[in-house]
Amino acid sequence: MALWSGRFSEGTDGLVQAFTESISYDRRLYPYDIAGSIAHARMLGRQGIIPIEDADKIIAGLEQIKSEIDEGKFVFRAELEDIHMNIEARLTELIGPAGARLHTGRSRNDQIATDERLYLRQECSELDQLLSKMQKALLSVAEQNSAVIMPGFTHLQHAQPVLFAHHLLAYIEMFNRDRERIADARKRINRLPLGSGAIAGSTLPLDREFVAAELGFDTLLYNSMDAVSDRDYLVEFLSCLAICAMHISRLSEDIILWYSQEFAFIEIGDAFTTGSSLMPQKKNPDVAELARGKTGRVYGHLMALLTTLKGLPLTYNRDLQEDKEGLFDALDTVKHTLATFAAMLDTLKPVPARMQEAASDSFLMATDLAEWLVRQGVPFRDAHHQVGRFVAACIARGQTLADASLEQMRECIPAATEECLQLWDAAHSVSARNLPGGTAPAQVQARLAFWKDKL
Repeated sequence: MALWSGRFSEGTDGLVQAFTESISYDRRLYPYDIAGSIAHARMLGRQGIIPIEDADKIIAGLEQIKSEIDEGKFVFRAELEDIHMNIEARLTELIGPAGARLHTGRSRNDQIATDERLYLRQECSELDQLLSKMQKALLSVAEQNSAVIMPGFTHLQHAQPVLFAHHLLAYIEMFNRDRERIADARKRINRLPLGSGAIAGSTLPLDREFVAAELGFDTLLYNSMDAVSDRDYLVEFLSCLAICAMHISRLSEDIILWYSQEFAFIEIGDAFTTGSSLMPQKKNPDVAELARGKTGRVYGHLMALLTTLKGLPLTYNRDLQEDKEGLFDALDTVKHTLATFAAMLDTLKPVPARMQEAASDSFLMATDLAEWLVRQGVPFRDAHHQVGRFVAACIARGQTLADASLEQMRECIPAATEECLQLWDAAHSVSARNLPGGTAPAQVQARLAFWKDKL
């Protein structure tokens, strides 16, 4: 029999029980549900709302239930719907009538919002640690290969030479923004809804500030209707996950391209690649491919929650039960991906000779020639046009820029001198970009040192 069955004259149909239960997935919230209940019971006793001895029995019973669940001895029952009712029913079995006092002054509406916030608060910390490990893995590869030069790309076309470490440092920056976003989201997560009741608060003298202090919340939510219906904190958290997954996916795409025979820029350890059931020669970057594929799954969960919320009137509606499965799956997906990806990066090794060969294409230094002209006083747009004509002329002759003679260069660039013929060296091009944020070795070494100290 359901704990809310007093108003009903017949039991719930089995189909409805199966349709409405959430214990199959919300059981993971049990440590947070119990922590919230212990703080609530302690407050009830302290305020004299229930006898102090009953509060003590409740707390002892809840601690026993936590041990039972921790040890795998607890029997979850679908007919009790959710984690709240499963715990409350077992509590009453253990301590008798005192267990019926636990739910005094609260509703499952403010209870689940509290559970989720406690859960996400912990998950924010775990995600931060995983992102830090990802950054450290990237930093290690960058430090070990800090002098390797590769072609940078725009539109997937050769653009300008860059240091391989500079490319990896870009992802360290991205993942750091993910950490900042999660830390910022945690500020809004860490606000207490408990004490808001089902919708309007309570006539009982609840001490919400005491409960907030007990549970480590920074502040209260000060509108009971908002507190029980708000899921902005879940949308924001899922948005953080989606952006993080997008960064992983972009890195995955780079790795997949670099690992192809056409690029052949990197090698990945056998333990983090897979083969083909038909083609014996294959060694596939499946970790990166799956990471890229799972990103759409994370996006889907964010869009599903936004869609669920967009038409809900205030306050609580049972639709909100749909907030959990997508949240849990998105979180599990991103955490598993981060852990696996960081381990894969420990086996990633560049192929410097191949990268250097690709970066030595003198067309990558066309911008260097245009900027040389700027330093001679030529307006940039004129310089760009002249170098563009020179590029076209070389292509028409089947030459690279480095193949052209000074006389051929002067046909398009009258101001060209012998100095221009020294611009085709990739290392010189990289070193010349010595300003904050640039790819010059001095700048890259400074950022490597910065991240080594920070991480």
